[in-house]
Order: sequence, then structure tokens, then C-alpha cells
Amino acid sequence: MRLILLGPPGAGKGTQAVRIVEKYGIPQLSTGDMLRAAVAAGTPVGLKAKAVMESGGLVSDDIVIGIVADRIEEGDAKKGFILDGFPRTVAQAEALDAMLKGKGLKLDAVVELVVDQKALVGRIVKRAEDAKAAGQPVRKDDDPEVFKTRLEAYNRDTAVVSPYYAATGKLKTVDGMQNIDQVTASLFAILEDARATA
Repeated sequence: MRLILLGPPGAGKGTQAVRIVEKYGIPQLSTGDMLRAAVAAGTPVGLKAKAVMESGGLVSDDIVIGIVADRIEEGDAKKGFILDGFPRTVAQAEALDAMLKGKGLKLDAVVELVVDQKALVGRIVKRAEDAKAAGQPVRKDDDPEVFKTRLEAYNRDTAVVSPYYAATGKLKTVDGMQNIDQVTASLFAILEDARATA
């Protein structure tokens, strides 16, 4: 089961990814974690990434794709994987498709958690207020202004990936405003269907 989870920050991708990992026994691959692991392991592509990061630059798509390509060769990813936070652009989506094709692989599903962004901001504001009321620190991501900035960046840069996958016929959507268990049930139905037709 090779899949991509799409959706804006706060849509619940992290929560659902944990459940998919448990059900299917596949790893959740975060590009940030993979980058750090490749740098720590001193792989050829990791060394390239380290040089770019140390100079304060942004790691290129080629390097990120190289790191994903290496990571999916590892034993735990043989049965599949969840890509989280990647691809972020159409260029990355195209490069990912080409890399998978080169390995004789393809994505089984691309699922977008569709949410009402105004309600999402409300959810984050409430979460921040609840944390304050309980005397707990507010997560940096839950600062409403920080969150709005992340949402704007998502809408500007990453939201274009959904139409790309929709055009290929791969995109499925789930109403992310349902309760957590309903979202999981909808997601699993899509994944089981993808598995049956694979």
C-alpha cells in the first residue's frame, strides 16, 4: 500500500497516518525525518543535503527525491509506505511519479482530507484557548497567527498538488470535518478499494 496523504495543516493527517501505520504495517515517511536520517547516516545523498543545509539553502527536489528513493528501498517499506508532507509541488509530484516508475512501482492511492479552512482556524484557536485554560503551554503550531501563516503557505504552494493527482484520476477525497473515527472509516474504505483493484 503506497499512498500520499494530502490536506492543509490541522486537517488530521498525522492522526490518521498513525492509524494507517497500525492497520497496514507500513511506515509513515516524513521528508524532514528522512533528510535528518540520511544526513546522520552519511549516505551520498545525505552528504549533499548536509552541505546545502549547512549553507542555509533549501534542499533541492532532486535531493529530496533521492532521499525518498533510498528510503523506500529499506525493508520496512517493501510492503508500502505513507508519504506525509511530500510532494509539496507539482514538480515534486512529477519527479516522484518518474522515480517510482523507474523502480516499477506506482502509487495505490492519493487521499486528500478536505476541510473547511475557516472552521480549521476556529479549531486551532479553541485548542490554544483550552491549553491556556488548563495551564498548559500552547503548542507553537497552535498559535493562531502561526497557523494562519502555515495555511496561507499551503494554499499558495501545496494546494496545487491535488489538481495534479485529480487529473491523473488518482485523487480520492475524504471529508476531514467528520469525527476522527468517521474519517478513519472513510479512509480505510478507500484504501481497501485501492487494494482490491491493485
